[in-house]
Amino acid sequence: MLNPRLTLNCRGALLSLEQPVVMGILNVTPDSFYDGGKYTDEPDMLHQAESMLEEGAHIIDVGGMSSRPGAGVITVEEELKRVIPAIEALRKRFPEAILSIDTVQSRVAEEAVAAGAAIVNDISAARFDERMYEVVGKLGAPYVLMHMQGTPKDMQQQPAYENVVSEVLDFFIAEAGKLRDAGVKDIILDPGFGFGKAVEHNYRLLKEMHVFQILDYPVLAGLSRKSMINKVLKIPPAKALSGTIALNMVALQQGAKILRVHDVRPAVETIKLWAELERA
Repeated sequence: MLNPRLTLNCRGALLSLEQPVVMGILNVTPDSFYDGGKYTDEPDMLHQAESMLEEGAHIIDVGGMSSRPGAGVITVEEELKRVIPAIEALRKRFPEAILSIDTVQSRVAEEAVAAGAAIVNDISAARFDERMYEVVGKLGAPYVLMHMQGTPKDMQQQPAYENVVSEVLDFFIAEAGKLRDAGVKDIILDPGFGFGKAVEHNYRLLKEMHVFQILDYPVLAGLSRKSMINKVLKIPPAKALSGTIALNMVALQQGAKILRVHDVRPAVETIKLWAELERA
């Protein structure tokens, strides 16, 4: 029997997370930190989505606003102009694919779900739009609850914690309660690597990520090509694939059920090797 906490209702289709899955990142933005501008044209966007699905992605996460350090919030109208045509095109070409909308705006979430998205991935935990929890509850969509100290504009200026793991855990407990009160049934926890955290905070979170399993919600790890890799290895994001693979294996060993990545095939292979290790 499937664990209900490890099963997401995605527009009526059940996605089991008993075994970890991959969420492929599809940024239809001109300014994302790694792939900005690559997939703003529909043919390029559809080709990338097709490649990710063929390589084994279970979810395609569509984002229309950069959340890189220093980025500001764009208008709802601009975000809608970027993401709705993309989601409609993806839904038409890949009707069986599970699509996620990466947004902090409740209206974008509403229109994206109407256009075909199944999951709402909100880096802000409704701090940018207080209607978000209520809207997601009414939509009946799974919700990715992410921790962030500050906002993308200022989050990396001076992040500070007394105990980053316990503070993130307390945040998850409080916000998950609000989400349940709003009628959200499927909650995914994202520790928010790189969002208002110094390098040492990120590695402490990764090392102790198993702590979040006490809440019995699936955990998403978004480590792909992030500064916690680049700063340690002194490399640009373009050279951070091997570091991403290494940290994704650690995340799986710490209980991650979703790997959110730019590079799908290496993540799928990492999961297969982790599974073999678990069986040994």
